Amino acid sequence: MTDPMFKGVYRSKQSHTMYERAQKAGVEKIFITGTHLVDSKEAIDEIETHEKSGLLYSTVGCHPTRSTEFDEHPNGPQAYFDELLQLARSSSSVVAIGECGLDYDRLHFCPKETQKKYFEMQFDLAQKTGLPMFLHNRNTGDDFYELVRRNRHKFKHGVVHSFTGTMEEMKKLIELDLFIGVNGCSLKTQESIEVVKEIPVNRLMIETDAPWCDIRPTHASYAHLKNMSAEQMALYSPPAKKKEKFEMGCMVKSRNEPCTIGLVLHIIASIRQVNAVELSEVIWKNTADVFLHRTKE
Repeated sequence: MTDPMFKGVYRSKQSHTMYERAQKAGVEKIFITGTHLVDSKEAIDEIETHEKSGLLYSTVGCHPTRSTEFDEHPNGPQAYFDELLQLARSSSSVVAIGECGLDYDRLHFCPKETQKKYFEMQFDLAQKTGLPMFLHNRNTGDDFYELVRRNRHKFKHGVVHSFTGTMEEMKKLIELDLFIGVNGCSLKTQESIEVVKEIPVNRLMIETDAPWCDIRPTHASYAHLKNMSAEQMALYSPPAKKKEKFEMGCMVKSRNEPCTIGLVLHIIASIRQVNAVELSEVIWKNTADVFLHRTKE
């Protein structure tokens, strides 16, 4: 979200922006995810310079693959933590602590023990700010579950975003009173679709994880798009061009955007055989109750 590409700048020219496409598709709130200290600062700067108030919000935290930044800070890990804390308290646009968690698929970026150490530290950020947690989990066995369980008293709400786990993993997270965030990556296989179908509706959230996790023809979920009208597809999946052949008003091919959130909604409604509008109202309430309708300490 902080990259000039996401502001519609190509070949040094300003084009139709991502934000305008999102609002046309009915998107009312966009959360910019902070994945490390500098990134979190840039997210807040983007919000403060944006002319459409009330649209953009952000998170503050350190992604598991960036956890070595705690040790690399010139004044040590505590100083890195203190700067994250100060940043989280600096703006009313900050709605969550994260993205933080564990990622054992990418240990080449950060060792397992370092991830665990600084994930646990970030529960204290949530406790000190009263903010919910935006959580990341990839292929971690019971480590993620056990760390969250041990620290569950430190935060009121949390969402495990971009969920791609098993039925058993989903149920264990629900037992911890967490929300489950679903996007295109959560809907790739039929097995994953069966898991998403069973997420309790009062624990369900949807997302795009843009610019990642777009829905592709090779995904099991793609077949459910046939139930959407041409008008809906035009809103939620506008024409896309390769970046080398970019045209104003088009998306960039293979770069996901917030406007595609409608695809995620309609796919979930299709697999659960429920009305998409009614489902969206429940999901909106879940999301707003956690991130928007609260008092930050």
